Amino acid sequence: MQNLKILNKKQIKLILKKLEAQFGFKDTLDFVFLQNREGKIFLINKDIAKVDLSKLRINSIGLYFGKIEQDELRLSIEGSQLIGKKAKKNIVELNSQQLKQWLKGEDIENNKHQGFVIIRHNKDFLGTGKAKQDKILNFVPKARRIKI
Repeated sequence: MQNLKILNKKQIKLILKKLEAQFGFKDTLDFVFLQNREGKIFLINKDIAKVDLSKLRINSIGLYFGKIEQDELRLSIEGSQLIGKKAKKNIVELNSQQLKQWLKGEDIENNKHQGFVIIRHNKDFLGTGKAKQDKILNFVPKARRIKI
């Protein structure tokens, strides 16, 4: 686990404060938080303590949750799905036309929000975008985009 460090309670508390400030998420996440050298945050079940990892070469482990960028937390698609149901603000609801644009990897129009927002269509959480000026920037990786 030379590429990953386990975050302490103070660092986890900072992440939870960012979740509350950005998305109104006030719940707890009962996981071990890990961070790699690039600043990506991973979540893993606390039972990992029962496994001897000292003899293994591990680059990443667990669920990629997000990354802190310029003092804001950018959630992964799975991160948005994990906290989305309990998030209270900065959620953008897409209509069917916007959904097609988003899934193709295109940016969508925006006139209300600033900063990172959770993207949702009906009950499905589709990831996070960065609202800037008049659009929301799409962060869906090319490998996960859908050709419609």
